[in-house]
Amino acid sequence: MTSPTVRRALSVAVLAAGALVSSCGLPQVGPNKSQIFRGSVQREGDAFIVDVNERVTRATAVAPALGFNSSFQKAGILGSDTIQPGDTLGLTIWENVDDGLLADQGLNSTALEEVQVDGSGFIFVPYAGRLKASGNTPERLRQIITEKLQDQTPDPQVQVRRLAGDGSTVSLVGSVGAQGIYPIERPTRTLATMLAQAGGVTIEPEIAQIVVKRGQDTGQIWFQDLYDYPELDIALRGGDQILVEPDTRAFSVLGATRSQARVQFETKDLSALEAIAQVGGLVPTSSDPTGVFIFRNEPAEIANIVLGRDDLIGAQRMVYVLNLTEPNGMFEARDFVIRDDDTLYVTEAPYAQWTKTISLISGSLTPFANVQTLAGG
Repeated sequence: MTSPTVRRALSVAVLAAGALVSSCGLPQVGPNKSQIFRGSVQREGDAFIVDVNERVTRATAVAPALGFNSSFQKAGILGSDTIQPGDTLGLTIWENVDDGLLADQGLNSTALEEVQVDGSGFIFVPYAGRLKASGNTPERLRQIITEKLQDQTPDPQVQVRRLAGDGSTVSLVGSVGAQGIYPIERPTRTLATMLAQAGGVTIEPEIAQIVVKRGQDTGQIWFQDLYDYPELDIALRGGDQILVEPDTRAFSVLGATRSQARVQFETKDLSALEAIAQVGGLVPTSSDPTGVFIFRNEPAEIANIVLGRDDLIGAQRMVYVLNLTEPNGMFEARDFVIRDDDTLYVTEAPYAQWTKTISLISGSLTPFANVQTLAGG
């Protein structure tokens, strides 16, 4: 039977532990639900706290807008023999006289090898002058030269050959099988075929993005969309710069989860449920499934729709609340879309706080462990 001395010692220990808990507070992984709710505009803070439902899920399901503008999509496929600035041409001209304009003495033909197409797309041919070569096929250029020479020499015969040149090439860099400069040839006149020529992408297709820069225009698409939407398989132009890179979007995870970190997206579209699973899920002994929060700076256009108003201007601090224990809680978490720079936070369960309290009290009782022994039983 416990003596009065032991009972008094135990009471003092409990009171001391209670005072310690109330004065210092229990250790936390972050704010609890009450502290978060105090940050709402209805109380002490400047954030809008919104329970997630089907309407909120639809209003916030905004995916990154990627694609090519009309200048990319309307560009037709180049002919495999279309001459471009920077190409090198070979010309041979036959004249139907022994002493022609261009031929050397005793010959009736002239060979002009390695005629360079300048940056403006022109070449110079003696007696024909400066001619526009780029955009034409060798056959069309042959006709142009013939027309220019036929008034100066009888029945000229012209042959035009398109040699290797740097005017019809594109550069591929980033996460491709073989980075480098590739010519636009008959099998590689579109984006998809050129990527295949370079060995394909070397990262997970789900997170691969393709950037194409052409002059002042830049377009960006998801790699998967390139095959799902044929209109995105654009025709290439000489000088195009193609970059394949992984998705740079990321979200932060804090609180009572198995890991706390900044996490890269692993899929094109990521739901709150997938985000939780991506970091190992909830912790059974400490996570509160009724307190899953997503912190986000929401554009005014979306915030007004979510809150049913039209007077908000500029980005708004929004806190979306998910309760996984509700009848449709798991469905709402599966459908709610996580966006770039979101913060996913899970509060601790009340049980975890109670466990910490008991642990502190038990620790405070340690010095009194031998009180009963000292009191003689």
